[in-house]
Amino acid sequence: MTTEPHSFPRRHARTQRFTLGAPRSFTVAPDGSRVVFLRSGSGTDRANSLWVLDTEEGGERVAADPRALLGGASEDLSPEERARRERSREGGAGIVGYATDTAVELASFALSGRLFAAELRAGTARELPAPGPVIDPRPSPDGRHVAYVAQGALRVVDAEGEGDRALAEPESENVSYGLAEFIAAEEMGRSRGFWWAPESDRLLMARVDDTPVRRWWIADPAHPEREPQRVPYPAAGTGNAEVRLFVIGLDGLRTEVAWDRARYPYLAHVHWSAAGAPLLLVQARDQRSQLILAVDPDTGATRMVHADEDRTWLDLFPGVPCWSPSGQLVRIADEGGARVLAVGERPLTGAQLHVRAVLDVSAHDVLVSASAGAEAAGDAETGQVHVYRVNELGVERVSQEPGVHAAVRAGEVTVMVSATLNRPGSRVRVLRDGKPTRTVPSYAEDPGMSPRVTLTEGGARRVPCAVLMPRDYDGDTPLPVLMDPYGGPHGQRVVAAHNAHLTSQWFADQGFAVVVADGRGTPGRSPAWEKAVHHDFTLSLDDQVDALEDLAKHHPLDLSRVAIRGWSYGGWLAGLAVLRRPDVFHAGIAGAPVTDWSLYDTHYTERYLGTPAEHPESYAKSSLVTAEGLSSPAEPHRPLMIVHGLADDNVVVAHALRLSSALLAAGRPHEVLPLSGVTHITPQEQVAENLLLLQVDFLKRSLGITTA
Repeated sequence: MTTEPHSFPRRHARTQRFTLGAPRSFTVAPDGSRVVFLRSGSGTDRANSLWVLDTEEGGERVAADPRALLGGASEDLSPEERARRERSREGGAGIVGYATDTAVELASFALSGRLFAAELRAGTARELPAPGPVIDPRPSPDGRHVAYVAQGALRVVDAEGEGDRALAEPESENVSYGLAEFIAAEEMGRSRGFWWAPESDRLLMARVDDTPVRRWWIADPAHPEREPQRVPYPAAGTGNAEVRLFVIGLDGLRTEVAWDRARYPYLAHVHWSAAGAPLLLVQARDQRSQLILAVDPDTGATRMVHADEDRTWLDLFPGVPCWSPSGQLVRIADEGGARVLAVGERPLTGAQLHVRAVLDVSAHDVLVSASAGAEAAGDAETGQVHVYRVNELGVERVSQEPGVHAAVRAGEVTVMVSATLNRPGSRVRVLRDGKPTRTVPSYAEDPGMSPRVTLTEGGARRVPCAVLMPRDYDGDTPLPVLMDPYGGPHGQRVVAAHNAHLTSQWFADQGFAVVVADGRGTPGRSPAWEKAVHHDFTLSLDDQVDALEDLAKHHPLDLSRVAIRGWSYGGWLAGLAVLRRPDVFHAGIAGAPVTDWSLYDTHYTERYLGTPAEHPESYAKSSLVTAEGLSSPAEPHRPLMIVHGLADDNVVVAHALRLSSALLAAGRPHEVLPLSGVTHITPQEQVAENLLLLQVDFLKRSLGITTA
């Protein structure tokens, strides 16, 4: 399929959704003199360099250039590094992550499996001799050592490159030290497996044994000469990896950390700072109870600092639990129907805020990310996320303009990243004492289009919605509708940010009224809103229908021609819509859909549906491949396109194949588009571009839309 060389689909794919060239991954020096970040050289350059901004003088310099360090050679990534990037949805190249010492004077990073260190004041980088492939190198807080993982062993080397040695080596091929297991990285937000002591004399180290985890085989049918990849995958109701934790000295002597691992097998979060003993957050398998434990690093003994219970589930939040500088416990909790920030045992926020993450904790306040609480939310606040300062005196909003904001802070310097509806990309400002002093330039390409989007609410439950019309549409003639949701946990799509709506706008410009709806289960409103889908994902579909029918009262929507498309959870939702509500939806595109929830992972699926053995009815109701999943009126049968990457190790292609088999057995029309070599994300430029074009063609054919 050919297209214009500079069409939106081609540019969208080539620029990785217009993210290449944008600065990211910020670290602020404690004295506020430097800001370290990653950025590639242009809007089409995938290779990130490590940069340093002098906040006093305003000048930038490159501290590490991957092309120079590799001498122009191409990168060679190990399977372990590819898996880490897949878990974090990292599509970039070059330096994709780094860590620093406490003073932010030394940075370390892996590049093509080799170990590098950068002197951030001098702006110079060097390679440290190390056996590879190197994963997740991290300097000690004092900058004298670098710890890293290679071939499942946790190793340490002096910052000058001397004395490399293994602290812990795997006893078998199923054991690794210093790495996060699959579900920790995929579902818990824990991508690390080791943590330095503030005194730099020892580390906390995870030992992962995935022997109990079932093995799956992921093959590439397009290359039958290649052996299938054997991967441990903890499907719902099956065994998880065994995770233990040790304190290990630089001499290799280790002490095991003791807690009731049988009752609380999930190691969800680790925090070790100078403000107190190491903190662990451990969860029960059903995620209805969890403990915050303090560790005695000398003996490995733990004591309970706080316990939580919830009759549905307990969520995990970035940045917590942690200690404040004065030694008080900082956490986020669901209390009184709201998501609040608590310091010590005292909630410092109430129903006015829905707290999402802790960004920084100082002696004077806590910096948080939050959206308006359920009582305060409305059309004016739809899709907004702001940064707030919170202390015992009250709450102060730091970000001002309507939009989506995030921040990194140290001392008096804050780096604020802000996206708005009326400006492409994100603007990065350096604030000192709350006042802008510098801007970090972005090299990202301008998309050349601005979404014609209305943020609103629809239905009796006030479902947050985005409605997009063609940019050249000025009439009142009702348009065919394309629902474009994610619609599930952790996936907010209705946001007050320009670039988030670019693909939806492109679909709108093909002649559709596009509706994005964030129903129950999606984040951002209240704990009750997010937990409403407990044991019943199909409520997501109910909210899509209610929002659509309500929006049609106020917008020119042709309800006789309604399609739906989505990816991952959104792909499942699209399949569900066509199969369960053919009276509403006339065509669907299900991308990488979870069709049988018993094939998805433990930590995610069991949180919402329980285990298949204990709650088979929940799985059957939310399945697309059971008899109940296919139950709907015999007619009409609506066209469905199923798209799936054959190399997907998150939602494996078995989901698509089982759905296709069930549809064929039921005599239902459908199309299957297999993507060879594609994982759960589609970074390949040509694949990503043509996938958009093929979807438009399918939608127009299915809805009987003629192209002028």
